[in-house]
Amino acid sequence: MSSETVATNLQDGITRLNRRLRQVRPLGEITQTQLSALMSLRIAGSLTPTELADIERVQPPTVTRIVAKLESKGLVERSPHPTDVRQSVLTATALGLEVLAEQRRVKDAWLTLRLAGLTDDERTTLQAAAEILTRLARED
Repeated sequence: MSSETVATNLQDGITRLNRRLRQVRPLGEITQTQLSALMSLRIAGSLTPTELADIERVQPPTVTRIVAKLESKGLVERSPHPTDVRQSVLTATALGLEVLAEQRRVKDAWLTLRLAGLTDDERTTLQAAAEILTRLARED
C-alpha cells in the first residue's frame, strides 16, 4: 500500500473519529472553538492574546471574542504582562481546567466503551497506532 493511500485513509479515519468525539462531548454553553482556546492555554500555561490567536490560527478580533466569552464564564483570567504594559497574559482558571477534564472524561468513557467491543489484537494494534500518531504529531 502506498504512503499516499495510507495518508488518505488515516486522515479519513482520524476525521471521522474526531467528529464522533465532538458529538459525544457534554453539551453546554462552551463551543468547540472556546474549548480549543482553553486547551491551548492549558498546554502553554499562559499566553498573550496575540500568541493565542497565532496558535488557534484566528484573527485577533476573533480571539478577543473567544476570550471575552471564556472570561465571562470564569474559565480564563487575564493578568498584566510582566514586561509589556500594553499586553495582558491569559491563563486557564481552576474552573476552566475542570471543564476540560470533564470533557475528557466523557470522551474517554465513550471511547472506552467502543474499544471494549474490539478484540485484544485490535486494541493492541490501536495502541501501537496511537504511539505512532503521537510520534507523527510531534513538532520538530
